[in-house]
Amino acid sequence: MTKAATISGILFDKDGTLLDYAKSWVPVNYELARIAAAGDEALARKLLVAGGMDPDTGYVTPDSLLAAGNTVEIAEGLVAAGAPFTVEALAERFDGLFANSAQLAVAVTDLAHFFATMHERGYWLGVASSDNEASIRATAKRFGFDGYLHYVAGYDSGFGTKPEPGMVLGFCAATGLEPHQVAVVGDNNHDLHMGRNAGAGLTVAVLTGTGSRASLSDASDHCLNDITELLPLLPAAAVARPAA
Repeated sequence: MTKAATISGILFDKDGTLLDYAKSWVPVNYELARIAAAGDEALARKLLVAGGMDPDTGYVTPDSLLAAGNTVEIAEGLVAAGAPFTVEALAERFDGLFANSAQLAVAVTDLAHFFATMHERGYWLGVASSDNEASIRATAKRFGFDGYLHYVAGYDSGFGTKPEPGMVLGFCAATGLEPHQVAVVGDNNHDLHMGRNAGAGLTVAVLTGTGSRASLSDASDHCLNDITELLPLLPAAAVARPAA
């Protein structure tokens, strides 16, 4: 039996996995830097570089602060790089920016149809993101897949942060699954290492975020162009799932 044949639940990252990272988050990163620099354009450029983004091209380095960090980690990094705020004040501003940014996000596919299909196949479905929980729920509602989610976890949901295993273990607790029955899908190594640390049955990388095949190969069982390639990878009917 292959690893894929044992999977009953799928836990997705959000940014770079369900959402096209470059189209959704590069514009937000520019605004984030302007906020953190209090309008100082030269400082804003410096902060983007500190976060791992080229201010001229918009390229974000795989597994950098802006690629993989949660709100508090990004705030800490930018304050350390010269942002004239406390970490707490900057994190609060970022949380507000990220929640509002859900309305500007670009999905990698028709997420309502995709999640409906996976639900019909019998899979438990969840989202675990380094963004805040409110932003995840706003995104799910906007793209019409909120009704198919059995679990949502952000950095502020009480399950710990990536790459710790807590978000995966929380998904298991919510669904009755064991870690070996769960596939973790993400675009950077924080996602994949979270899955490995939790003992997930499958770690799947996608190339719609900041990672590359080279940067993601060691920690992933499969590296896909995007989440739609899960459809042929996983069984058409999930292993019988327990009652939640």
